[in-house]
Amino acid sequence: MNQISERLASLSPSETLAMSQKSNELKAQGIDIINLSVGEPDFNTPDHIKAAAKKAIDDNFSFYSPVPGYMDLRKAICAKLKNENALEFTPDQIVVSNGAKQSICNAILSLIDPEDEVIIPAPYWVSYVEMVKLAEGKSVIITAGIDQDFKITPAQLEAAITPKTKALILCSPSNPTGSVYSKDELKALADVLAKYPRVIVLADEIYEHINYIGGHQSIAQFENIRDRVAIINGVSKAYAMTGWRIGFIAAPLWLAKACNKLQSQYTSGPSSIAQKASVAAFAGDQSCVGEMRKAFERRRNLVVDLAKQIPGF
Repeated sequence: MNQISERLASLSPSETLAMSQKSNELKAQGIDIINLSVGEPDFNTPDHIKAAAKKAIDDNFSFYSPVPGYMDLRKAICAKLKNENALEFTPDQIVVSNGAKQSICNAILSLIDPEDEVIIPAPYWVSYVEMVKLAEGKSVIITAGIDQDFKITPAQLEAAITPKTKALILCSPSNPTGSVYSKDELKALADVLAKYPRVIVLADEIYEHINYIGGHQSIAQFENIRDRVAIINGVSKAYAMTGWRIGFIAAPLWLAKACNKLQSQYTSGPSSIAQKASVAAFAGDQSCVGEMRKAFERRRNLVVDLAKQIPGF
């Protein structure tokens, strides 16, 4: 007898993880395969970050951590946001979670009621829609094709907003397209959103540093919507720390408190050792980030140049 809940029965498994599992199975059979499914740097975590984790073990950081994360990590995140993004946050606006995936899900579950609408530009990361489904909300998809560089326009955004719209999930640099919104493009979207004070923006910026067109721009920089933007980021992509499972939300205080309350009931604080490693990531030498980005760019250029040489492609 199957007594699984309707909530879970309606949920789809992650296509990304299913593809990754399939590639691992093929590798195990001895098949030469390149896995492009999971957004995972193939570099090892930098040595100074690993050293901080080893020190944390030796220093006996083996007890429960505060639900929103250690204060030194939240302060390091605030410093990162100020130094790299010119954004002012306080530690009580930061909630550290088991990866940016949980940070996004925390925010959606804290915001969305049944029938609330969440605008999601397409192409999109597969988990957004499923998280909205979990919250019993409704995803409103805006399709942005290659003709517009996979980026939605202000007119498209405005047309999608209804009295039921509660949130917009904006991912820049984008997973999966790689498109990056410019400051002017973000400003135009912010000017539309300024007219709809009920709409919260969840800005997924986890790929901030894997960016080949100059400095990252955050939609949180605009004064007219700043108090309604929640930034989601983490250590996985920039610092090659996918398995350490540390992400964070930097949000209006009321939303940070809600995410803290939710997280306190189903996972509590994330790994103490991974948090101490993440302090070293954010506060330490940043040259490793630039070196990995340059390597990714070289590979990207190689693939594009070779693809161009394929007849008819």
